[in-house]
Amino acid sequence: MRSLFWRIFATFWLAIALVAGLALLLGHALNQDAWILSRHPGVNRLAPTWTAVYEMHGPTAAQLYLEEHRRRFRIDVQVLAENGQPVIRGTFPARAAIFEARQNQHDQRLPWRRLTDDYTSPATGATYLFIYRIPLPELQAWHRGSLLWPISALGIALVVLAGFSLLLTLSITRPLGRLRSAVHDLGQTTYQQNSLARLSRRRDELGTLARDFNRMGARLQSLINSQRQLLRDVSHELRSPLARLRIALALAERATPSEREAIWPRLRLECDRLEALIQEILELARLDADPGDAVPVELERIFEQLKENARLVAPDQRINSHLQADIALRGWPDMLERALDNLLRNALRFNPEGQPIELSATTVDGQLELAVRDHGPGVEADHLPQLSEPFFRAPGQTAAGHGLGLAIARRAAERHGGRLLLGNHPQGGFVATLQLPLQGTAKGA
Repeated sequence: MRSLFWRIFATFWLAIALVAGLALLLGHALNQDAWILSRHPGVNRLAPTWTAVYEMHGPTAAQLYLEEHRRRFRIDVQVLAENGQPVIRGTFPARAAIFEARQNQHDQRLPWRRLTDDYTSPATGATYLFIYRIPLPELQAWHRGSLLWPISALGIALVVLAGFSLLLTLSITRPLGRLRSAVHDLGQTTYQQNSLARLSRRRDELGTLARDFNRMGARLQSLINSQRQLLRDVSHELRSPLARLRIALALAERATPSEREAIWPRLRLECDRLEALIQEILELARLDADPGDAVPVELERIFEQLKENARLVAPDQRINSHLQADIALRGWPDMLERALDNLLRNALRFNPEGQPIELSATTVDGQLELAVRDHGPGVEADHLPQLSEPFFRAPGQTAAGHGLGLAIARRAAERHGGRLLLGNHPQGGFVATLQLPLQGTAKGA
């Protein structure tokens, strides 16, 4: 994966390497002896050529070669043997040594650059010391020409480095600009999920950030839409009992005392229904709050409490429970108990007398399945996906309820990292299952 970190890291190291390399080149170019000896055309090949002429043709030819070399390059040359004595006369003027000594005594700059280099003959093994005296005007003229290519290389390197820096800067600032626009749209609730589709295809940290942002945006949009829908549904559901209460109050105002006695039970019934609806709405809203730390869940105690509640509500109904041994679950017991209680109450509404309701807890492939099955008429397959939506009631349903029980159960399952499964049992009836992972399941958000 192409990493943004490594791109930035490599770019900076490339810049450092270029600057360091060019600094070395320019340092050598600024009058370094080794640089001059290896680059100046008047001295870089003189030693091997002169040695070959001297050893093959003698001192006279070697002296003539140095004189011709001086006329061509204006460089004086003196060659010394291993004993320090001149091999030939060379091209140094007779008074050059005296003038050089005098200038050194007066601490004045000499008008030439003095360089020395030794060379060993591969044929005879003899070593010669070459002394060069290059006039400063000629050396400065050569420097101007020789520094042209390092300066050109430096300019090219700076242009290339500027191009790399520009591309790197754009590769960071443009995606960040798109992310900023997406954040602004999200804050204005106008976020489009495909606004970062191109950026999310990148295979670096910005691509990962865009993909995470897309998931976050989709989740927030879903939550906002669900909250808006819940608000509309709550408003709709509250309107009916409030309208009935107003009608009953209006009738009570015009009724006689004896007629009012008959209206009061109706008012109390509508108040109870309204209170129950508000209680379910609050219970659903509490599931979005922080439940705190997860704790071990005692399923046996929850099952006993559920059966006790069912006996109070429907004493004629029979409940068969099956709890697998050694089930270890961490979560929020109150939340699970409310969810199972809603599922059980829903089963009690539709289960016919004489048939038991089955309450079970089993493990399947590392998942805990808490199931409640009744023997009622079931639900048409087309309506199963909508059953867990708040305030949804299947067509033809006449049992009491507001359509919030399954929504509460589904949200409780999601807070535990699981899901709510709804379906018709193959042998008849309806089955609702909370499928929860056993390890690392608790989610605080």
